Amino acid sequence: MHDPFTPVATVPVDPRRARVHEEGWQSWSPSGAYALDARPHRPTNADWATVCYRPGVTAPAGVFQGEGLLALDPGDGSPVRLWAATDPTREVPSIRLTARAGRAEVTADGPVKEYAGAEGADLQATLADWATSCGLAAPRPAPTVWCSWYEYFTAVTEDDVHENLRAMDTLDLPVDVVQIDDGYQRALGDWLTLSGRFRSREGIADAIRARGRRAGIWTAPFLVDPASDLAAVHPDWLVRDDDGGFAHAGRNWGHDLRVLDTTHPDAAAYLTDVFRTLCAEGYDYFKVDFLYAGALDGVRHDDRVDATAAYRQGIALIREAIGPDAYLLGCGAPILPSLGLFDAMRVSPDTAPHRRPEADDYSQPGQDPAEFTGVGRQWQHGRLWTNDPDCLMARPAVETRERWAAHVEATGGLMASSDRLLSLDEWGVHTTRRLLSGGR
Repeated sequence: MHDPFTPVATVPVDPRRARVHEEGWQSWSPSGAYALDARPHRPTNADWATVCYRPGVTAPAGVFQGEGLLALDPGDGSPVRLWAATDPTREVPSIRLTARAGRAEVTADGPVKEYAGAEGADLQATLADWATSCGLAAPRPAPTVWCSWYEYFTAVTEDDVHENLRAMDTLDLPVDVVQIDDGYQRALGDWLTLSGRFRSREGIADAIRARGRRAGIWTAPFLVDPASDLAAVHPDWLVRDDDGGFAHAGRNWGHDLRVLDTTHPDAAAYLTDVFRTLCAEGYDYFKVDFLYAGALDGVRHDDRVDATAAYRQGIALIREAIGPDAYLLGCGAPILPSLGLFDAMRVSPDTAPHRRPEADDYSQPGQDPAEFTGVGRQWQHGRLWTNDPDCLMARPAVETRERWAAHVEATGGLMASSDRLLSLDEWGVHTTRRLLSGGR
């Protein structure tokens, strides 16, 4: 339940020059700056509203809305104004701005605090100052990564990983971590049961480490496929809706997805065992994805824990299982509720071999939306975590690969390659080597 929107501030603006920064709910939610006469990006269907935006929260037409954070450059030479949740790790109100007759009216449905930017500071600088004020420790240096996703998607095989592992040596690519993405597991939720395309998780981790690299692995720890063994055997481990059915986490992989309830002691013990097992097998880099599911409203085993607290408890459980030295990358994660939990964070929608997203929805895969939100969240880098702009794709089949590579390089964040390495031409090999080497 959200409180009614109440007035927070009224600010004079120059309608021609003013700009508003909307902070989206999670990694894939469009975030960035708009002119006052612009139409902000909004979901184009109900499923994407659940999977990529803040579920159950709708912004009226003609209104700007930030989830826990909104900033305004009035455009008249006066300082940037910023409104933020008073404690974003506990409560994230929606903050709205409506422009009328040379004034911006700001409202919120929960407690917010106002900040004024330094003289001459623009939106990004003011947002960066706010991030610094959060007082988080500077993130440790990020490893370089090769990831299987953007070449093989869910069809990846163990042999594909071995081929690329050999190619890293052949092409002299400075890859620290070889990360196996979605496709090694039988089903979402059955993380320790292999698909038919993999023979041994431990064996492939050993092979990666034998070549002097680190083993990384992908999970979506809060999602459960209804066709999984977990869903069949332990339905009591799943979050419910108010009517007693299963809480709905959107539709993907051809299924209506369910949510693991980590406030249930047995579900928490299971997830702990999953990550401890992966660590014991030699994995020490973890990409945890589709994390929005852990913060969905619903009926949980422990009814004293709200959705935000349940999400943070779930991530804390994973961190405890993998230990402080393992590297933890979040994706599809509620941004402000994630403060202090991750080494790196995906700060944009997925990229793609193409520029434009489906239905022109800027939460969907595409280079244009990934650049828009990646640039809009650059202020987070080095202050809240290491930004992950998503993977470099440098193979010839990738549309505008030069522009995408320039964006990834400009962020200065996590550098990850996601090509079949033997498919790279001379430009692709050189660019991949240069970005993974820190631009040298």
